[in-house]
Amino acid sequence: MTNFQFATPRAVQDVTGVDSSAMERLLLLADFSITLNGVANFANSPSAHDVFKTVPSTSVARTTTLTVSSKTLAPEVFYTDYALTRAADGSLTWSAPGVLSGGVVPSWS
Repeated sequence: MTNFQFATPRAVQDVTGVDSSAMERLLLLADFSITLNGVANFANSPSAHDVFKTVPSTSVARTTTLTVSSKTLAPEVFYTDYALTRAADGSLTWSAPGVLSGGVVPSWS
């Protein structure tokens, strides 16, 4: 894997009353999304290809564990694509975006 990005956003709803001079909001549901990126290397075992090649043919949530400064975030994730890209320079890279699957709020432990 060369890089990744993840987000843990909360939805917000505007509920400003006619008696207010500024915005009022309610926090709604929590979410999680992630995109993993890497260089394809089919010779390694296990490889990212071994993990993600079943994304198009299965409907399984995968535990995705992130550890930062000894704190862990381990949501259940549906990966929605496994894309391979061949660039003009000959490099072969992959990308795998994922979203929260089971309705459990992603929490750091």
